[in-house]
Amino acid sequence: MIKKLHHMGIRSGHMYTAGVASIAVSFATWFMSKKMEAAGIDRADRWGIFIGEWAPSFFALGVALRIEETHHELEGPESETYEQAETRARTHAGV
Repeated sequence: MIKKLHHMGIRSGHMYTAGVASIAVSFATWFMSKKMEAAGIDRADRWGIFIGEWAPSFFALGVALRIEETHHELEGPESETYEQAETRARTHAGV
């Protein structure tokens, strides 16, 4: 899934931004619900918590995408995979 997101052009910075934005939206929905609805603080708290729970997921995806980006940068176009390097080493060792 992370590779697919990376290939789609989504980067770690996008996920970190989404995490920070969800915290801001969480506060905004809590405040608006508290001020504009007659349902009371309980509903406002539920809205704030519901949207606030998205932030850790966005941050976790950001970390996973950063790892994928780092792996992709280290690979480069000319690098070999671990399996290819292992096979080459065994061939040279005569195993």
